[in-house]
Amino acid sequence: MAATGTEPSTGDTAPTGPDAPIALEVVVATVLAVAAGVVLRFTTRSGLWLDEALSVNIAQLPLGDITGALRHDGHPPLYYVLLHLWISVFGDSDIAVRALAGVASIVAMVLAFVAGRRIGGRRLGWLSLGVFALTPFLIRYGTEARMYSLVTVLVLAGYLVVDDIVRRDRAQWWRVGLLAVVVAAGLWTHYWVMWPTAALGIVLVWTWRRDPRPAVRSGAVRTLLGLIAGVVLFVPWVPTLLFQSAHTGTPWAGPVRPVAYLALTFTDLGGGAFADAAFVGSVLVVLVLLGLFGRGLDRWRIELDVRPVPRLRAEATVLALTAVIGLVVTYVTWSAYATRYASVFVPLLLLFAAAGISRFVGRLALALVYITTLGLLAMGGVFNITYQRTQTTALAPLVAERASSGDVVVTCPDQLGPATMRAFPNDLVFVGYPTLDPPALIDWTDYGSRPDPDPDAYAAQVLDLAGADHAVFVVWSTTYLTHEGTCDALVEALARVRPPETLMNQEGSRYYESATLTVFPAEA
Repeated sequence: MAATGTEPSTGDTAPTGPDAPIALEVVVATVLAVAAGVVLRFTTRSGLWLDEALSVNIAQLPLGDITGALRHDGHPPLYYVLLHLWISVFGDSDIAVRALAGVASIVAMVLAFVAGRRIGGRRLGWLSLGVFALTPFLIRYGTEARMYSLVTVLVLAGYLVVDDIVRRDRAQWWRVGLLAVVVAAGLWTHYWVMWPTAALGIVLVWTWRRDPRPAVRSGAVRTLLGLIAGVVLFVPWVPTLLFQSAHTGTPWAGPVRPVAYLALTFTDLGGGAFADAAFVGSVLVVLVLLGLFGRGLDRWRIELDVRPVPRLRAEATVLALTAVIGLVVTYVTWSAYATRYASVFVPLLLLFAAAGISRFVGRLALALVYITTLGLLAMGGVFNITYQRTQTTALAPLVAERASSGDVVVTCPDQLGPATMRAFPNDLVFVGYPTLDPPALIDWTDYGSRPDPDPDAYAAQVLDLAGADHAVFVVWSTTYLTHEGTCDALVEALARVRPPETLMNQEGSRYYESATLTVFPAEA
């Protein structure tokens, strides 16, 4: 439960209880942060990269075909179904398909305000709202046509329902049913939701066994029943999950070391490719530690304890278990960790960071720390506007200038295909290496173990497809783990038949998804 007392007050030191007044500067800074955060969630200039374009392509399939496509993709279907319905109303422009995530991210801001109020009163509610509004990680995935903002919403919603049942003695069965729906929705949205579900189950069992309060123990039991019901609702998808686990996986990377796991996560929280992201992430680390282990004594002192503050011990345990389980599973299954998966525990991290700001008891100190933190976060958020996630949008005008209807575009590997097809003129013929199929969808089934075709044989097939009258454009990259050296070999094979011309080289420092554009002009 939130503390009901106040800290000692001296000089400019303000009371910090749940009903403490909110300083004007905190309110103004939060309102500005929310306004900026909303704008930033709908103003990115980048084209859609692989994962986004692929998500849109899957979502645009007939509803009955989405689950079959996902069997070979590696994700559960809820987000894609929602995106399908969203596109049917708002269209498939870049702005439209990303707006679903933007709306979800705004909902997450509101839920964060409610969660902050419950943890530490009105002040922490306002601080949480500001932090959630401008955190670059949330802005990035609030501007991406992917499921991660939805995951954030479901995690926060689940947290509030669990808090109702266990801590606030609101254990009505309809709330247990609501928790089951939220848990099931999370599992049907992203598989990493399994880890906080498991972590929460462990903490609830411990609470049921050890907590002396009957109401809390009863709430823990009912919450466990809600978790179990949510898992049962996910059972129909389990056969597909098992197939995906055996055949799709993450062929683009392997597991990361524990230190890298933490460093990458906090760097992405601070802005990812943003030059000062590591510094911003480090500031968040400090704030998280203060939130978990600090207690403001007066305007000059914060006391640290080796134990987390009582109000956040359960949350800290769930977060730690979630992170550890997720890391262990990546090693057991030899699969990758992408920082976007941290959406399952980032909401708790940011609530802890907001609590860390609240540990500064002095009004001036709190205002300075809060405004400085928001300023640092905003820099990473603004960077997201101009950061280009795919180079294919820069290649598209060059192709439009040189290409004729019926020219052939080869994407090597086919992972460049979804973004390329979205950006390039649609009257071209698209094929994706290592097959000659249109690369609108990527079949990840046993992707990493497939043999590459002979470059000269594949080049001959491409040239036959183009004929003497049509040019061949190759969009290719040397950075893909599953195709090291093969795309270079393909370009060399084509160059042995037709003279090449490189129109643009890949620029990995400027683009998240980079590619070189080489054209082999028509012979006639």
